Amino acid sequence: MGTPLLLFADSVAGLSVGTWLLILDWVIRLAALLWIPSRTTPAAARSWMLLVGFIPLLGLPLYLLLGHPWLSRQRVLRQAQASGVIREGQLPLKALRWPPDGGAATEMVPLVERQGDFMPTRGNAVQLLDRYEDSLRALLADIGSARQQVHLLYYLMFDDAVGDAVVEALLQAAARGVECRLLLDAVGGKRGLRRYRKRLCQAGVQVHDLLPGGLRWRRSGRMDLRNHRKIAVIDSNVAYVGSQNLAAAEFVRGFPNRELVARVQGPVVTHLESVFASDWYIETGERLHVPLDCPLQPADTATQLLPSGPAYPFENARDAVNALIHLAQRRVVLTTPYFVPDDATLAALRIAALSGVEVQLILSECNNQRLTGWAQESYYSELLACGVKIALYRPHFLHAKHMSVDDDIALLGSINLDIRSFALNAEIGMICYDHATVARMREVEADYLRQSIAVDAERWNRRPAWRRSREGIARLADSLM
Repeated sequence: MGTPLLLFADSVAGLSVGTWLLILDWVIRLAALLWIPSRTTPAAARSWMLLVGFIPLLGLPLYLLLGHPWLSRQRVLRQAQASGVIREGQLPLKALRWPPDGGAATEMVPLVERQGDFMPTRGNAVQLLDRYEDSLRALLADIGSARQQVHLLYYLMFDDAVGDAVVEALLQAAARGVECRLLLDAVGGKRGLRRYRKRLCQAGVQVHDLLPGGLRWRRSGRMDLRNHRKIAVIDSNVAYVGSQNLAAAEFVRGFPNRELVARVQGPVVTHLESVFASDWYIETGERLHVPLDCPLQPADTATQLLPSGPAYPFENARDAVNALIHLAQRRVVLTTPYFVPDDATLAALRIAALSGVEVQLILSECNNQRLTGWAQESYYSELLACGVKIALYRPHFLHAKHMSVDDDIALLGSINLDIRSFALNAEIGMICYDHATVARMREVEADYLRQSIAVDAERWNRRPAWRRSREGIARLADSLM
């Protein structure tokens, strides 16, 4: 007669493969129940628990790779160091500080400064460029006249005519002795890096990819974290910030983009260069000198930078957008290509509309991300029911990202109104506390609306049941997009 231990071993050895898989399935489910909710937000945890519950053997590996928006300790530490340098570097510039004189700006300024490091500055000139070729032509002209430095930080660069033109401008600048640096996201800029890196480096242009994958991903972070910023700084004198990448308008075939870019001068150029220098330091460990002597501009526009991303302690972009919605008194207009909000943003829009604020969403009728487009549609009924107006822009893929609040605050940059932009991507926004800038943005918004169709609540609610099901299923993956 065998011992109890031997009997147990014999019984275990006799289990079938199917029984072992069943046991493994339940072990994974129970482990996920104990682990996932403690490491992610409730909304994200629900999505992941659903996936693990249905397909444990697939859900667990995916969660381990993509479930937690972690960055390497080195990157988080370098961001904290860069933030400290930025805050200290602004101390001699107190004379340039813009003091809000009441209204929503009084509440926005300290929030943005405490989260994103940058104080509001006066003496800036802001030119909004809403035509694709105009903004590209202006950028190439400024690179062509550069005499000291050209710093480019972009999510996407394609190996097309625009990529060729930008590279040629950089090569000519480097030949004149201009110090040129190019930062591209490792995924978004993959095609440009593959085609142009060697040629640029041979000419003396310094090129680095951001958040690289492959064997280096453990030194970066979660594999799908991306740097989504679009910034250009030339000679520490003029800069660009907005939604436009270094690619032709139709880099996704069938979806020609419409964008909004700001060409700026004044102290905000120093701040944009500080963001570039921070990303350069985080990626390379090299500290760049940032000049502090950018002259004041007669336009005297007050601006404040809003950088965000997983290296910061808070979700800066989400908090700022929600604060702006809550502070609106009369009208708020939000333009975005991807609208997959979290619960806080959805509640902010609902509260604003029910409080009597005119809330206008301008989205693109066509969408180059099919799953995102289906998830986006799942929010329409709820928003329409509480009075939010939804317009779908028809002629192009509306890739612009901006919002205006009442008559005195505008925000533009690379921030989409989705969970990916709020929690996973490094983004950049620029807030303008200025009536003239808001008036110009209202002209752009009015042009969008003239070329859009309004979503009618009664008609929308009559859509087929299969579409509702498709939208609901897509929405379950909101935290994974």
